[in-house]
Amino acid sequence: MSSARILAELPDTFRFTDAVELIGERQFRRLVAQGQVIRLARGLYRKAGSLGEDELSAIAMRSPRATIALRSALARHDLIDDIPSSIDIAIPRGSWAPSLDTPIRWHRFDATTFDIGRNEMSIGHGHTIGIYSAQRSIIDAIRLRHLEGDDLAVESLKRWLRHGGQPSELLRLAKAFPTTQRALNKTMSILL
Repeated sequence: MSSARILAELPDTFRFTDAVELIGERQFRRLVAQGQVIRLARGLYRKAGSLGEDELSAIAMRSPRATIALRSALARHDLIDDIPSSIDIAIPRGSWAPSLDTPIRWHRFDATTFDIGRNEMSIGHGHTIGIYSAQRSIIDAIRLRHLEGDDLAVESLKRWLRHGGQPSELLRLAKAFPTTQRALNKTMSILL
């Protein structure tokens, strides 16, 4: 059987066990040796030339609750000019963080507020990963300003407001984070 026909049997992103079940270990190893299959993380592979965001696919497949957060989410919402050198990923507190080859900064957020402002983002080929909304990302930047710095929170808030963001939306969401409300009100009163 030709390599093209063997590859056609595999999804774009897959686990080692799935590949062995579909095409057998010998065929799989040959595809890897030929460079037609690329390792994303331990036990996780993708067809060479498949479009998609490899790092995010690896994260989403290994940690289904993973959510793009903080600096990475703000950059995706075009609220900062930074290009983060690592991916900020939030998981519920108490969750296991898988070991991946991708540079990741893991953040553990309270499980009771974890889903607030969380949306799904397509990363290609039928895969999705969580991402926090612009509003939630701004709140997190303010909430974690002791780690991220005040500049990140202020710059992202200014840009969000310039793009037509409504302060009432942000204040409504901030009610779920009582310790952040005071800092948010103070920052918005300076900017508005």
